[in-house]
Amino acid sequence: MRKKIALIGGGQIGQILAMLAAQKELGDIVILDVPGYANVCKGKALDLMEMAPHGNYDANIIGTSDYKDIEGADVVIVTAGKPREAGMTREDLLNVNIKIIAEVANGVKQYAPKAFCIIVTNPLDAMVYVFHKVTGFPKHQVIGMAGTLDTARWRAFIAMELGVSVADVAGTVLGGHGPDMVPLPRLTTVGGVPLTEIATPEQIEKLVNRTREAGTEIVKLFGKGSAFFSPAWSAIVIAESYLKDKRRVLPCAALCEGEYGVNGLFIGVPCLISAKGMEKIFEIKLTEEEKAQFQKTVASVTKTVSECKI
Repeated sequence: MRKKIALIGGGQIGQILAMLAAQKELGDIVILDVPGYANVCKGKALDLMEMAPHGNYDANIIGTSDYKDIEGADVVIVTAGKPREAGMTREDLLNVNIKIIAEVANGVKQYAPKAFCIIVTNPLDAMVYVFHKVTGFPKHQVIGMAGTLDTARWRAFIAMELGVSVADVAGTVLGGHGPDMVPLPRLTTVGGVPLTEIATPEQIEKLVNRTREAGTEIVKLFGKGSAFFSPAWSAIVIAESYLKDKRRVLPCAALCEGEYGVNGLFIGVPCLISAKGMEKIFEIKLTEEEKAQFQKTVASVTKTVSECKI
């Protein structure tokens, strides 16, 4: 029997998620959105079904606005919410998206209480916190996508700057999904060679800053809306590791209960994603400078979460 993947939100990211999940044959797919957008979701689902003969995949794909249709889903990926526009910070989205995520959380709690849930909606660190609080799901069952995306951007920018294959760039980014995130140049390598040995301090500073502002850079270019290709692929990487028990170590916004000195917050940290969900958080021994940067990002996430009043 095929697995079932529920995509809550049928916009730009949602439709790409559906295509990638179908192409990878991760399971049958339900695209859910508000009633006024249901026919659009049905149209996208039908379009993807008609692509299947050339895409060479087997999957049943439907669009809906009824939460009953996600019943029994193995994975839920949430992208529902208002997108960020030019001039807006992620925090500006907070109030409008809290209500949306709370509604989504109640629907998932009722119809897919065993699903592994991946939250993509911004401001990410607060939205995954709200979703967790409303559902009451255990921490292994709920994570935020952001760290996987932030690390992909870090790796991409390094490859672009140095003119090397992105496949040879390894590294990680910690912290909240915003301008205080913490790329770790000290632990980043290119084909096993430390980044600090092949890039100048000026290059590294530029790369760190670009990674921290990556989402804003795209928002400015679009004028309206935010990134969709890279967030979708990042969420699929996490979902695939869960569904196929690939046991990948991926930076995700996970609920810390003492790790890194953090309690009760979802923060970007390296996680083992297996068939058990978020199975384990790995702690990195940080330098004093890195610890200071990490505390800054924790303070930012704490402030945003406190404004949720939930």
